[in-house]
Amino acid sequence: MATVSSTYARAFADVVIANRLDPAKTLAETKQIADLVRETKGLREVWENPAIPTEQKRAVLDGIVARTGISQPVRNFIAVILDKGRMKFLAEIVERFREALNQYMGVADAQITTARDLTTEERTELERHLGRATGKAIRAQYGEDRGLLGGVVARVGSTVFDGSVRGQLERIRRQLASA
Repeated sequence: MATVSSTYARAFADVVIANRLDPAKTLAETKQIADLVRETKGLREVWENPAIPTEQKRAVLDGIVARTGISQPVRNFIAVILDKGRMKFLAEIVERFREALNQYMGVADAQITTARDLTTEERTELERHLGRATGKAIRAQYGEDRGLLGGVVARVGSTVFDGSVRGQLERIRRQLASA
């Protein structure tokens, strides 16, 4: 149901941008609700059960909103998902929402793996280079893999930039094998 998830996500991203809401805060609150649904079996069962009246589901939502301080726009968004019987898609909707917000803001998430921990300056420089290559601001998450031997592998969306020693050796091996 990627199209259903994307439709809801893009519509809410449009609301966030049009109303100049804080995208980071709105995303965090939406993720907070999605995490609560994922972690709480009883809540999931109530919200996904078509036999339970929508009014009761909304009452549960309003209780959560009052206790957690979730903003009204996020509450309304979750209420629409409840009303339309789409709660089983909430995690996917939130992920598509994050992607839509990133697109609006010109941000790209990057998974960066290095052979060693990088200094702050090295990280900044690497993110700057990736930003130039993608034309977007980079929001990076770092990991280590000593098997890379050296260098870096960066995944930005579906694009992989492999500047690792292991990657270079593999390319050399393929060239020699095809020669």
